[in-house]
Parts: sequence; C-alpha cells; structure tokens
Amino acid sequence: MSTKVHNKASKIHKWLALIIGAQLLLWFVSGSIMSILPIETVRSEHLVSREVQPVANISKLVSPSIIAEQAGGPIRALRYRMLMERPVAEVTGMDEKTYLLDGLTAKPLAPITKADALNIASKAWIDGEPQFAAVNKITQNSVEYRGALPAWQVSTIDDVRIFIPVATGDISAVRSTTWRFYDFFWSLHIMDWKNHENFNSWWLIAFALGGVVMSVSGLTLLVKRWPLKRRRRKNAS
Repeated sequence: MSTKVHNKASKIHKWLALIIGAQLLLWFVSGSIMSILPIETVRSEHLVSREVQPVANISKLVSPSIIAEQAGGPIRALRYRMLMERPVAEVTGMDEKTYLLDGLTAKPLAPITKADALNIASKAWIDGEPQFAAVNKITQNSVEYRGALPAWQVSTIDDVRIFIPVATGDISAVRSTTWRFYDFFWSLHIMDWKNHENFNSWWLIAFALGGVVMSVSGLTLLVKRWPLKRRRRKNAS
C-alpha cells in the first residue's frame, strides 16, 4: 500500500509539474513585474491629473430640491463640481444614467464636444505642453476602456490616451505604454487573455486547484522519501 501511494503521488506530481509549471512561472514573473511597477505610474497620475475641482462659492449654487424637481423624479447621487471654469451639478438617476446641469440655473448642459474634450485634456496635463495627435469619439468598450459611453478618446503623439465621457466631461481613464505593458502581464496572471478582467475563469480555478494537488503530492513524496526515515529503515534491516 505504501509503495502504491508513493508511485501514485510521484506520477501525479510529475505530470502536474509538467502541465502547471509553465503557468506557475508566468504567475511568479507577472506578479513580480506588477509589484515592481508603481500603480501611480501605471495609471499615469504623473501625466494627467484627475483631481476634481470643487466649487468655491457654494452659496450661489442651485439647491438640491430644485435639481430633483428638474430631474422629474428621484435621483441616486448629486455632486457639485467645476467643469471648464463653470459650476455644474452632476446628477445620477435611479437608472444609473449620469448627466450635467448648470450649477447656477439647473438647466441641462449640452454634451461635451470634441473641442471641450481637447480643452479638458489640455488643462489636466501636468508637466509642460501636451502634444495631441487625434481626438476620436468611441461608442464601444474595449480592453483599454470599459467606462461610460460614448466617450472622447484624446491621444498624444506618445500614444497616451485620455478618455472623457460625453455625458460628464470628467477624465475616467488614462492609458499609456506602461499601462499596456502592465495589462499584458495582468492578463497572463489572471488567465483571461481576451478581456483581461475576469479573475474567476475556469482556467484560473483549474490551474489553482492543480497547484494545490501538486503541492499535496509533493508533500506526500517528501514524507515517503524523508532521509531520516530511510536511514532508520536501513539501520533496522
């Protein structure tokens, strides 16, 4: 019985090490790279500021009751902030849709235009003058962006992309070469090579359980092959 357990554990450990070993190496490498890269750099916080500018004189703002009346129903969230040098009220309805009202009159504001998006991105740029290459409207989510749609994608000549939703005018995402490098290893780490977001995939679960079984079989072999135990058997014989 002991020999059978030893042989079975040896075969299981050998094949699991062969199958799972490559993914274990990818886990270690990708985890090391992701831990080395500062998350602030990955998010391009040194390039683009996402700080929300508060309203200086709140006494002139339209009251929440008037905004609720203007909305024509209950609202889930209300936030006052500055946008392009003017106070706005960012309203989120019960249907999770967000829109902007004038912070002084509660009148609906027009959607963010291409020129507005360029202006917002330019003012949010931290160091020096940004060199923009293109401004495009996107209507579908992608690996790089999964935020509110439609949105403006403002790109620089260095391929830094700033995403600004048309409805709100805030900066919801910034993508750079560093982010793409990080995201590639993130996809390897969670084993979601297509969408780069599902860390509960069956691939990940299967390989994780396989790693546990490989560890248990390795411990079984360690017990069976423990040098001290073998030495005692030899002396006894």
